Amino acid sequence: MPRVTRYAIISDIHANIEALDAVIADAQCEGVDDFVCLGDVVGYNAAPAECIRRIRELGCKVVKGNHDHYCSDFSVNLDDFQPNAASVIEWTRRNLSEDDIRWLRELPLTAVVRGFTLVHSTLDSPEHFRYAFDRLDAADSFNCQRTRVCFHGHTHVPCMFRRLPGGDRNAVVQTGPLNGALEQGNYFINVGSVGQPRDGNPKACYVIFSMEGLANLSVEFRRVDYDIEAAVHRIEAAGLPERLINRLYTGQ
Repeated sequence: MPRVTRYAIISDIHANIEALDAVIADAQCEGVDDFVCLGDVVGYNAAPAECIRRIRELGCKVVKGNHDHYCSDFSVNLDDFQPNAASVIEWTRRNLSEDDIRWLRELPLTAVVRGFTLVHSTLDSPEHFRYAFDRLDAADSFNCQRTRVCFHGHTHVPCMFRRLPGGDRNAVVQTGPLNGALEQGNYFINVGSVGQPRDGNPKACYVIFSMEGLANLSVEFRRVDYDIEAAVHRIEAAGLPERLINRLYTGQ
């Protein structure tokens, strides 16, 4: 019988070291075998270098998020960005080393790990960082998916999309986060956000993915308390926009 392997799937850390450390500690207590990261290690919060260092210490597979791209590619024109977003990107660029920036720049847009796929946004155009808010968005990604399961982030809202086996390739259903064994069909699973949840729950969110071969698969969505006050103090000390503080408290 194949050995069960358990992965902690994390995404959208957004420079929140307090949330990241709490999630790592929780996953290690749960006995995971490895971590994978779906991108947006930086952005919004005030510990980008610390979060990059922690992820690199894990030695895990990482794909590139849109904020990783914006903060490492100085050719990106910020004139069209909302002013608060542009100011955070500029602050982050100033607070990263050349090595940090190079590491972010060289991250791949997609990856396959032991038979499952990683992407930050969608598989149909990962370089454009499209959002998958509904089953129609997910259907486009499913048409490019070559593994049974793909994990993604980007919206900061945990949910699951399932393409039903057989029949219409666009027969996709959407649910909230559900724990347990995956049924037949293909899955496009949003693991939520570690560092800036937006589903009304301020606790850090991630997924434990258990594999027994490629047939017996299960997921567990986990919510983790962390020191929000410490993260807020960092934002205040950095002079970042107050809206970022409110989001941590409300999870919106």
